[in-house]
Amino acid sequence: MDTAIAQAVAALRAGGVIAYPTEAVYGLGCDPFNPSAVARLFALKKRPADQGVLLIAADFPQVEKFIGSVSGEVVARARATWPGPHTWIFPRSPTTPAWLSGAHAGIALRITAHPLAAQLCRAFGGALVSTSANRHGEEPARNADAVHAAFGAELEYILDGAVGGLERPTPIRDAISGDLLRT
Repeated sequence: MDTAIAQAVAALRAGGVIAYPTEAVYGLGCDPFNPSAVARLFALKKRPADQGVLLIAADFPQVEKFIGSVSGEVVARARATWPGPHTWIFPRSPTTPAWLSGAHAGIALRITAHPLAAQLCRAFGGALVSTSANRHGEEPARNADAVHAAFGAELEYILDGAVGGLERPTPIRDAISGDLLRT
């Protein structure tokens, strides 16, 4: 594991909030099972906690435990787009912490195709919270300098790297209906 990834993982395991590149923008992330880290992430963004967050992962086993009861066909439809820049909202499992989904019944999941983000998830050993690196209502950061400008020393670590080639954040679909919820 390279030094930068090791430092990011150490910050995550210590309950910190970090920034890292994703397919389109920089993301803010933390351990999804650490309620105080998730609450701090919402406070940093100045975003209402009832909006929930999405999780990114390196592979399907890292997100499988968050998915509630669905048919194999529903899972297959999402898996056909992964890894890739496609976020799917699944019914959440009974063991999925409520603080991740806010006022929503589902949980948004993506198996990322971004090499650095996937490497981070593998090194961490699981899925990570992923939400755009910006204050609520502002433009998301697209590079480490913009993250520094927006958050300064408020983050425990910024993993420097290039974002992917997407112009906009990933589309979001409902896993049950297939309906497009965000383009």
